[in-house]
Amino acid sequence: MKRDQIKRRPMADTVLASLEPEAKEYREPDGDNLYFRVKPNGTKSWQLRYKKASGAWSFMGIGGYGNGAHQLTGEQARRKARELRESTAQGGDVMLTKRAKKAAELEAANSTFEHLAREWHALKSKTWTEGTATRTIGALEKHVFPVFGRRSFAEILPKEWMDFLLAMEKTGIVEQTSRVRGMCKEVYDLARVTGRATHNPLEGLSKYLLKKPVENYAHVPADELPALLRAMRSYPHASDLRIGLQLLSMLACRTSELREASWTEFDLNAGLWLIPAQRMKRRREHLVPLSRQALELLKELQHITGGYPLLFPGRGDASKPRSNTAFLMALRRLGYEGRQTGHGFRHLASTILNEHGFDSQHVEAQLSHVKDGVRGVYDKSTYLEQRKTMMQWYADHLDKLAAGNVVELKRA
Repeated sequence: MKRDQIKRRPMADTVLASLEPEAKEYREPDGDNLYFRVKPNGTKSWQLRYKKASGAWSFMGIGGYGNGAHQLTGEQARRKARELRESTAQGGDVMLTKRAKKAAELEAANSTFEHLAREWHALKSKTWTEGTATRTIGALEKHVFPVFGRRSFAEILPKEWMDFLLAMEKTGIVEQTSRVRGMCKEVYDLARVTGRATHNPLEGLSKYLLKKPVENYAHVPADELPALLRAMRSYPHASDLRIGLQLLSMLACRTSELREASWTEFDLNAGLWLIPAQRMKRRREHLVPLSRQALELLKELQHITGGYPLLFPGRGDASKPRSNTAFLMALRRLGYEGRQTGHGFRHLASTILNEHGFDSQHVEAQLSHVKDGVRGVYDKSTYLEQRKTMMQWYADHLDKLAAGNVVELKRA
């Protein structure tokens, strides 16, 4: 549509949408100093003609034309222009009013709980594993942001937080409720130390909520371990999980560290596994000595999954590791639901090694338990030679347990 065909103003949206560009940019008045601008490339937008405090006239863009984000239909543009005119003080500058409004909107956006929580997450995730960072923001996005995300964090009352957490608790997710409360409390701690809040509305709420269950990484008692070892070695459903369960039992690593491992982390000739810092709980590299039995299992696994980057590639997507419940479900199929977990093998290793007289520092180093402070400056090869000897003994000990010919004599 040519602009000389416009018959009435304000212009209908059908007219605005059909106006054709020309060789030069042009403006068409819509009424009350609101203009519709059309550029040669077809871009359309709204401009408000206003008088500056100096008395000079000028144009100010108030948005593009359309129905998308940051775009205005005819009715929306007229309403916005009217609001700007009405909010302008007599003799004032509408541009200053617009800037003040944008500043207020920006300040409001930056004061929402979601904005503060994402800032906290960005700071904390520098010291977390990728899995922890993903789970944390996922819990906030699922439970908290739909309720409080767009609210100003300073305006949310303690009672609102209490009601929210009690409602979560009633769904039966007590542990998740406890974690969410802890996250949100830390978010407000960030606001306090940065001078954006003077109190924490979640302070003291834990006294009135159900206690988070003590983490119980279930593991079988010593007299049932031989039967468990034999069951794992004959696991019939998937060869990679059969091998994985045995590696978990003899390496004392975290389940996620093994499940997400890639072949590039292993030096089978040297008998070493270097877990990179980004996959470790404390963001420090960890060197794991591999016993003769572990090397044999890894070489067997290499024939199964060696063509993939990961030791345990997912069945649906080989670029991702197996499900985080894969080993747990395997133990369940063997009849050990609630009695043995992947993490429970770390407890068994710690108990057995300590009971047989191995140096507790060597055991703690194998478990990648590192103290904070100066003593926490970590050397990935700490006690490596001692740990090689210790973990070979442990692998041999598990073999004897599985064979049923162990006489329990604790080392001096």
